[in-house]
Amino acid sequence: MKKISVIFAVAVAAIMVSCNQTPTASLKTDVDTLAYAIGMAQTNGLKDYLAMRMGVDTTYVEDFLKGFSEGVKAGKDKKKAAYYAGIQIGQQVSQGMVQNINRMIFGEDSTQTINENNVYAGFMAAVAGVENVMNVDSAQNFVNTRMDEIREAARSKAYAANKQQGEEYMAEIAKKEGVKELGNGVYYEVVTEGDGEIPADTCTVKVHYEGKLIDGTVFDGNMDSDATAFRANAVIPGFKAALTSMPVGSKWIVYIPQDQAYGAQDMGNIKPFSTLIFTIQLEGIEK
Repeated sequence: MKKISVIFAVAVAAIMVSCNQTPTASLKTDVDTLAYAIGMAQTNGLKDYLAMRMGVDTTYVEDFLKGFSEGVKAGKDKKKAAYYAGIQIGQQVSQGMVQNINRMIFGEDSTQTINENNVYAGFMAAVAGVENVMNVDSAQNFVNTRMDEIREAARSKAYAANKQQGEEYMAEIAKKEGVKELGNGVYYEVVTEGDGEIPADTCTVKVHYEGKLIDGTVFDGNMDSDATAFRANAVIPGFKAALTSMPVGSKWIVYIPQDQAYGAQDMGNIKPFSTLIFTIQLEGIEK
């Protein structure tokens, strides 16, 4: 039997339900029993779906069932169907989209938030065909052309301390004995100098590496496993600058300022404007 969609799965919660909310089943035939079983079986994972995907507090299961019953009774009434669709989409916007926008603009850890009413106003104006501020095309163009600039400005404010700490760290590294500059603020020190070929940025290289934050936190690496193969131009600029300057067989410690790393991007364990330190061991070039 083909699995019923998750939308229909928000159907009959046969658990934690008061008797006056639940219609009485009439199980006279195998088909009747099958219908009942399908309804009950499709509630598997329902509470998690309601809580995690729809933001519903499942202690209010009777209220959920009341709304469900009203939706069922609406049948093909187009007016009611539109109303219920508006409720569902409104909840998805407020509990899903707004939170995602906040993370996208301000970063995972920031407590800053957009003005939610502006999101709702823009949404409702577009649906209603009101274009006194902008139309859908100009709105999309604004998002496409200004999002990065606005996000960087917001994150510059939220992560100003992280950016400053990185700049101070790189200023000290520049003074360190034995450290050399690659350009664009990237520095390195040689642990082992190889005598092999220097890869072009289009080469596929085999590398052992370890990436750290300036506080010593390791965020990535493969020093204890097999070398990783990738194109030399498929990495952040500072890493690429090192790969295309070091001979095969070399092992360098490379200090990469934020603007040659991930900049304003929030990479989870690498916060916006993070200065990075990589130990890179170039094992070979794939031919």
